[in-house]
Amino acid sequence: MSHDHQDTCDNDAPTPHHHGSCGCDHGGDQHWENRSLALSGLLVAAGFLARWTGAASFVVETTVFAAAIVSGGWFLLPGAWRALRRLQPNIALLMVIAVLGAAIIGEWAEAATVVFLFGIAEWLEGWADRRADRATRALLELAPDTARVREEDGRFSERRVGEVALGAIVSVQSGQRIPLDGVVTRGESAVNQAPITGESVPVEKAPGATVFAGTINGQGSLEIEVTKAAGDTTLAKIIRLVEQAQAQKAPTQRFVDTFARYYTPLVTLAALLIFLVPPLFLGGEWNVWLYRACVLLIIACPCALVISTPVSIVAGLTALTRRGVLVKGGAHLETLAKLRALAVDKTGTITEGKPRVTAVTAFAPATADEVVRIAAAIDENSSHPLAQAVVAYAEESNIRPAKADNYRSQLGRGADATIDGRPCFVGNHRFAHELGVCTPELERRLAEIEKSGQSVVIVGHRPHAGESGGVLGVMAVGDAVRPKAKDAIAALHAVGVAKVIMLSGDNQRTVDHIARAVGIDEARGDLLPDDKVAAVTQLREQHRFVAMVGDGVNDAPAMATANLGIAMGAAGTDAAIETADVALMQDDLGQIADAIRHGQRTLRTIRVNITFSLGLKALFLGLALAGHTSLWLAIVADTGATLLVVANSLRLLRVTPSPT
Repeated sequence: MSHDHQDTCDNDAPTPHHHGSCGCDHGGDQHWENRSLALSGLLVAAGFLARWTGAASFVVETTVFAAAIVSGGWFLLPGAWRALRRLQPNIALLMVIAVLGAAIIGEWAEAATVVFLFGIAEWLEGWADRRADRATRALLELAPDTARVREEDGRFSERRVGEVALGAIVSVQSGQRIPLDGVVTRGESAVNQAPITGESVPVEKAPGATVFAGTINGQGSLEIEVTKAAGDTTLAKIIRLVEQAQAQKAPTQRFVDTFARYYTPLVTLAALLIFLVPPLFLGGEWNVWLYRACVLLIIACPCALVISTPVSIVAGLTALTRRGVLVKGGAHLETLAKLRALAVDKTGTITEGKPRVTAVTAFAPATADEVVRIAAAIDENSSHPLAQAVVAYAEESNIRPAKADNYRSQLGRGADATIDGRPCFVGNHRFAHELGVCTPELERRLAEIEKSGQSVVIVGHRPHAGESGGVLGVMAVGDAVRPKAKDAIAALHAVGVAKVIMLSGDNQRTVDHIARAVGIDEARGDLLPDDKVAAVTQLREQHRFVAMVGDGVNDAPAMATANLGIAMGAAGTDAAIETADVALMQDDLGQIADAIRHGQRTLRTIRVNITFSLGLKALFLGLALAGHTSLWLAIVADTGATLLVVANSLRLLRVTPSPT
C-alpha cells in the first residue's frame, strides 16, 4: 500500500521495514501495533454485538465504536499529520477525512469498521515487507559471528570474525559454516556452496581451493587461510547488492509512483466537489452527499495498485538471489524480461575458459622446445587464458622460459618482448599479418588448426632494424566447450531470445566451428574491444533490448554498451560482481534463461496486479457515484484487493525448477 512515496524514508538505504504511503511506520513497535489492531477489532465486534442484541444504549454503543477508532487510529494519524503539514494528500489523510465525515453524520459503526479494516490492510503491507526482507536477514545470518583462529603457539581460540586478520589460519569442523573467504591450506571436504552460488551439489575442496563465507563444510575438517576481511567477503558484497537492488525502483514502479502522486490530490478534489455541488446547486441532501464523498475517498485510494510493483520486484529479486543470480535492481529485472538478443564472449562463457596446449609445430631451423621457451618467456607477463595455457605447458614439459625484457602487450593481438637481444612476439593470426611474417606454409598450418576449432599462438621474431622477421613455430590451444552450452543456447531461444551472437577476439574459423557445435545464430571473430562495442551497438539498433555476457573485466566496454551486462562465475571475482548489472555466481550459462524466464514471470505478475487494481477501482467508483455501495464495503474491497495483490506477488518467492 505504498501509495504516496513522498512518505517513504528520505535516505536510499533500505531498512528492514518500509514506510507505507499512508505514512504508517512499519518499522515501529510491531507488538504494540498488533495489540492496538487486535483491540480495535475486538471493540468493533463488541459494538456490533451491542447493536444487534440491543444490550447497550446508543451512547455506550457510540463510545465503543469511538474507542475502536482511537485504538486503530495509530495506523492513520502520523501519516495524515505529515501529509497535512506538507500539503501533499496521501491515503492516510483521505481515510481520516472519510472517518471524520462518517462520524459527523452519525455513522460511527462504519467509521470504526473503516479504521479497523484499514489497519488490517496496513498490517498486510507490513507483513509483505517483512516476508520479502526475510531473505536478506537470512543472508546476514549465514556467516558465523566467530571463527576458530590458530594462535602463535599453534592452539586455536575463538575470535569475532571482525577481529580476524588477513592471512590468519582458521579451522572449520564438519557441519560448520565457513566464517570468512579464504584458501584451503589443509584438509579435504565437500562444501555446500548453495548460499552463494545456488549449486545444489556440494563442491569438493582440497588444498589450494577457494572457499566462501557462509558456505557449509561437509564431513571433513578444513584449515583455511583468510583472504578477505569480514566486510569484504563475497557474502558481504551479495548482501549489500541485494539491499541496494531492493532500494532501486523499476520503470513500472516509477510510473505507478507518479500516477499516485497526481491521482491522490485529484481524488481529494473530486470528493470535495461531490460533497458540495449537489447540495449547493442541485438541492441534494448534505448527509447523503457527504457519505458518498467519504465512500469515494476510500474506494479511490490506490492501495493495491501501488503495492503491486514493489512487492513483486523484491520477491522476484529474492527468488533469483536464492538461485545464485544477483540482479542489481528492479530496472535490470524488467530489462531481463524484455531481452531479445544476447551477445556472448567465447572464452569462459561458451567454453570452459581453461585452454590447454594440444600441439606445437616448429619451423626449421627452430625446435619445439625453443618455440615453447620463447612463448612462455613473453606470456609469463600476461593473465590472458591463452598465455596462461602456454606457461602451464612449459612447466609441464620442464622447459625453463627465457628471460624477457621490454615486454609490451598488443591489445587484441598478442604481446612482444626482447629475448636474447632479439625482438620476439607471440600473437594471433591478425598480428602475424600486421607484422608481415605470414608464409604459405604458416597459412596451411593455421587453417588446419582453426578448422578443428582450436586457437593458434604464433611465435616468432619481429622485423627490426632492417632485419626481416620470421615465424619460429605455432602452438595449437584447445578450449573445451562447456557440456551444457548447447542446452543453454536452446533454452535462451525457448524463452524468446531471437538472436544469440558470439563475439570473440579469436579467429573466425574457430568461432564458426564452436558456434555450429552449440547452436549459436552468428559468430564474429578477430574482434578487438572496440569491434565488440560496435557489434553490440548494432544489435541494439536491430533488437532494442540486448545483453552482453562476459567476465566483467575484459568485456567491460561491450557490457556497458548493452542494455544489460551479465557476468558469469562471479563468486570468486570481485570485479565481476561490482561491474555487471547481473552476476551469475556459477559458471552456468543456463542460469541466464532461468533469469529471463523469472523476469518475464515478474513482469506478468506486475501487469496482472495493475490491471486488476485499476479494474476494481473503476467498478467501485461507478457504484459509489450511483450510491450502490457503502463505507465498509468500500474498505473491504480495498483490503481484499490489497491482500490478493500481495499474495499474487509473493508467489514469485517460490523457486520454480527449469523446464527440461
